[in-house]
Amino acid sequence: MRSLARSTSGEESLFGSPGLVARLIRVAQLWHYVLVGRTLAFFAFAFFPGLAGFLQTGWYAPVLGAGIACDVALTVIGQAMRMPRGRLLRHPRRIAATAMILVALGSLLGSTALFAAVAVPDERLVFGAFTAIHLGAILVAASASSIARPAFFAFAGATALGGAIGVASWPFAIAALIFLALLMVMMREDIRHQRRATRNARIVVSEQQRALNLVRDFERAGRGWFWETDRYGQLVYISPTIAAKLDRPLADLLGRPFTDLIRKRVGRDESEERTLGFSLSSRTPFKELTVQAAVPGEERWWSISGQPISNEYGNFQGFRGSGTDLTEKKKSERAINQLARYDTLTGLANRLQITDLLERALKNHIGQPQPCALLLLDLDRFKAVNDTLGHPVGDQLLQQAAARLTQIIGDKGQVGRLGGDEFQIVLPQITQPEKLASIANAIILSLAKPFAIEGEQVRIGSSVGIAVSSGAGVGASALVRNADLALYAAKDAGRGVYRFYADAMHNQASERKAIEDALRDALAKDELTLLYQPIVDVAREKITGFEALIRWRRGDGKVVSPSKFIPIAEESNLIVPIGEWIIRTACDAVARIGPGYRVAVNVSPRQFANEKLPATIMSAVSASRIEPAQLELEITEGVFLDESPENLAMFQRLKRTGVRLALDDFGTGYSALGYLKKAPFDKIKIDQSFVLGAADKSSMNAAIISSIVGLATALDMETTAEGVETHDDLALVRGLGCSHVQGYIYGKPMDLDEILALIGEKDGHVVARGYKSARAPRRHILRTIEVASGGHNYEALVRNVSTGGALIEGLWNVPEDTPLTLAFGDGLRIEARVRWSNGNRVGVQFARAIELETLIGKGGAGRAAARPAVGRAA
Repeated sequence: MRSLARSTSGEESLFGSPGLVARLIRVAQLWHYVLVGRTLAFFAFAFFPGLAGFLQTGWYAPVLGAGIACDVALTVIGQAMRMPRGRLLRHPRRIAATAMILVALGSLLGSTALFAAVAVPDERLVFGAFTAIHLGAILVAASASSIARPAFFAFAGATALGGAIGVASWPFAIAALIFLALLMVMMREDIRHQRRATRNARIVVSEQQRALNLVRDFERAGRGWFWETDRYGQLVYISPTIAAKLDRPLADLLGRPFTDLIRKRVGRDESEERTLGFSLSSRTPFKELTVQAAVPGEERWWSISGQPISNEYGNFQGFRGSGTDLTEKKKSERAINQLARYDTLTGLANRLQITDLLERALKNHIGQPQPCALLLLDLDRFKAVNDTLGHPVGDQLLQQAAARLTQIIGDKGQVGRLGGDEFQIVLPQITQPEKLASIANAIILSLAKPFAIEGEQVRIGSSVGIAVSSGAGVGASALVRNADLALYAAKDAGRGVYRFYADAMHNQASERKAIEDALRDALAKDELTLLYQPIVDVAREKITGFEALIRWRRGDGKVVSPSKFIPIAEESNLIVPIGEWIIRTACDAVARIGPGYRVAVNVSPRQFANEKLPATIMSAVSASRIEPAQLELEITEGVFLDESPENLAMFQRLKRTGVRLALDDFGTGYSALGYLKKAPFDKIKIDQSFVLGAADKSSMNAAIISSIVGLATALDMETTAEGVETHDDLALVRGLGCSHVQGYIYGKPMDLDEILALIGEKDGHVVARGYKSARAPRRHILRTIEVASGGHNYEALVRNVSTGGALIEGLWNVPEDTPLTLAFGDGLRIEARVRWSNGNRVGVQFARAIELETLIGKGGAGRAAARPAVGRAA
């Protein structure tokens, strides 16, 4: 640095070059040899009085004056050479006055000596006066110059000694000798002082040079750089490394404002530039300001610090400071921020970032609420893709799905990934239902198109939940909860659809939460019970076993349907302790029923994944003292979603316990025929959706049942048809070869006492009871209509109605096959024909199928007929 260069050379002198200063100082230090010569001349005058005549010649006085003038001049030159240029220039009058006084003094001494030599006839008196005057001049010069001070002392002593000898005065000689001794002591101390000063100066110079070298090494290594400005903020020094990074010559930077090196930014980032400008203008120190350098075509960041500098009089001279490069640190911070706030797989905002964006979207810059919509979606069948094709394919699928979402949303909002296959979309200022519905539809249609991944086409779907804040101050957490409830409703609606949040959803969620809380205490309060539905060998019409079905009657007497609490138990993982209770209770029940009978219990996927399940089964069988084969585990096809070695191992472990395994609800889920040979099943249960109405000649269910039975027979497995209610369906499944039947035709679910009574009554033999054939579901209503027949109008009462017919009261003894016209009001007239008549009751069949909502209206007075659930209820 320039300031360091000045300090190590004793500051820039009047003569500019430090080398010239050193040479002049050495010349000035040689002057004492001249003084020694003059001293010898005095000794010559003292010991050779004849030479004193030379004093009378008039030549010695000018020589003496010239010598004194040279002494004074060298003194002034030495002082000027050692004086900093700034001080010399700041005090020119003082320096000039000092020089004039010294020159005048030299001239006065020379004139006095000349006058004494001419006017005084006594040579010794002249010599003594001359000596005194000369000694005074030497002392004056010695007091002003530290360069030749030892030589002056030596010359003064020699002159005094010579004068004493010359005047031949012993008192004067003694005084001169004492004075000479004092001068020698002073000279020795002065020499020591000079040596110490020289050594200290060398140390200072060495330390300064070392500091300068360290600074230069620091600059070259790129660990930092230095800068200095004048009082006007213009650069007077900057490290050459910065000039190289700015790709500009160093000379172009010097003399320019320091702020020209800083890139101007707009927005919140502008605060650092304002702080820098304020500090420079207000002359206040600043520390570690982060600024962006004005480097063309490159992003470079600096951290700069500065301190104002002043002279010894307190006058502001500029700023001096340092800087470090923050570019790599900024890049690292940006990378860390990217990891902290953005999803590494898709590049979308993560949960933290999207939550922050949602909170900002719900409030403007002054904190007032503003409208916003939130879309929550997940990918349907994504887990199946992960399980069957592997996680790398799943990752690519997520990336492509994210790209499609980003393209659809564009600049209307922000897409974020919450994790897994869940995405969240924030749409500020959009609350119109039609716009949101259009966006949701576009998302569903886009994600339903096939994805091309590694040469294969992958198809998935999506469900969308929509929540809207119209600016009424809905919080971010409440909006997320509402969107989550809407998504749950979309999934319940069959997936691949969208749903808007409604308050009823919150009520349903509250009901679910209340059910979950009450279900946690249901076991302890003994509110759960088991009912048992008979499973009949159709060839012998004899009961061979029962399916255990769970029921819940709360302490307040309310009965909670299994369709409500079983899914909640699955989600909350309460199904594991409840399932263990079912197994133990069912084993105790079959122990009471006796040998020759089996009891079937349902095992959920969560139970199946529990590694303690085999131990639980063995414990229950052992405690009940039954044969393991008397317990049958019904496993749903949902287990096949995870075709893992652990699943196959669990099948084998369960089979080794000796219990029977039945594949439940076959054909309704993720059927995998390969599993039928891998997993050791003993039975296949045909779902009731294939059995109900299977006897209808227009139905394809009979062919499906036939294929399932053929498959089971080939694999040496039993079959059970669930949900058999009519004699026609019973005859069909018996004719197709089903080995067992379960349904209302042989009995509804009963408690254990009823089961024991049923078995004891006829040794387990049962008789089929029920309708001959299936009929369409009916709605019970009470509604007055007009009936036209044979040109006459009659008033009648409709008791129940279905899509194909109705039960009418008020018409007496109407012959079969009589055509009727039924007027339901509002211009709705239906052609019908009498199928049967009994007293005042008539059953009619419509000429064509009618939608019930069209027939009775959305708010019709009818209600669904209350019937017990058919088949497995849990």
